Amino acid sequence: MALLNFRKREDRPALTLTPQVEAFLQGYSIEVMPRTAAKVDNFRDLLPSGTRVYIAHIDGTPIEEMVETAARLTDEGFDVMPHFPARIIKDRATLENWINRYQTEAGVKQALLLAGGVTQTAGEFHSSMQLLETGLFDKAGFDRLHVAGHPEGNKDIDPDGGDATVMEALRWKQKFSERTDAKMALATQFCFEAKPIIAWADRLRSEGIDLPIHIGIAGPAKLQTLIKFAVACGVGPSLRVLQKRAMDVTKLLLPYEPTDVIAELAAHKAAHPDFNIEHVHFFPLGGIKTNAGWAIENGGASAVPAIQQGI
Repeated sequence: MALLNFRKREDRPALTLTPQVEAFLQGYSIEVMPRTAAKVDNFRDLLPSGTRVYIAHIDGTPIEEMVETAARLTDEGFDVMPHFPARIIKDRATLENWINRYQTEAGVKQALLLAGGVTQTAGEFHSSMQLLETGLFDKAGFDRLHVAGHPEGNKDIDPDGGDATVMEALRWKQKFSERTDAKMALATQFCFEAKPIIAWADRLRSEGIDLPIHIGIAGPAKLQTLIKFAVACGVGPSLRVLQKRAMDVTKLLLPYEPTDVIAELAAHKAAHPDFNIEHVHFFPLGGIKTNAGWAIENGGASAVPAIQQGI
């Protein structure tokens, strides 16, 4: 028997839709893996038509499973953006093969390029910049390329806890964006607190980095699950939001939901229309259906599933 039982959704107070949150959630994206996508019978029951769905490529996942998942999501009417983790790609020939397979078998023309979370590289690549420098994505006509952003730093890249290397990489990516025809954006690690996100986004703009930001937000999940993922992924200062919540037994009994951080970011965006966060990117750590359900409850017209849209 569980030590603590989570209250049922129907026991919680009804949520109130706000125009600011509805607008902020317009065009949100979500991340899946082949094994989590396989648990969903039909994404059209959960997501708005045309939602961008990232497919995370975990080391060891066969490319066949990735492409099969991409093809399925394309067929269901979604914009598919698979991960290309540099450190698990053996060589240029492998990269070119993956690009070709995604295009010919799944109609993919978008990609998220990142270093990848493994410490040992499989071959000649160790950064997203090297993948971009191959020119293979431009050659293949990919029309959208996203790269990683780290609002709270990344200790794998800057072990001293600073952000000098991360910022240098962002400046390089900014310059690359100015010489490619592909639309580029920063897809970030998930965070739990709005103020550090706002400060980071404003800092990028002040330093001449104007790539649109797709801010990573953790979807609803048990607190224990979120803390585990946050520690594993190196989430920084905003981890204190979860730690504070863990000390409040009244909140410990409820699953975490991103209502507060989304509401604060949405209000800031409404007050500052030129704020460079363009979209929300959800990490469904508590499950795809749970995350989509939260968006439907909070997002109004921005989150109506495709099946209800009649598209």
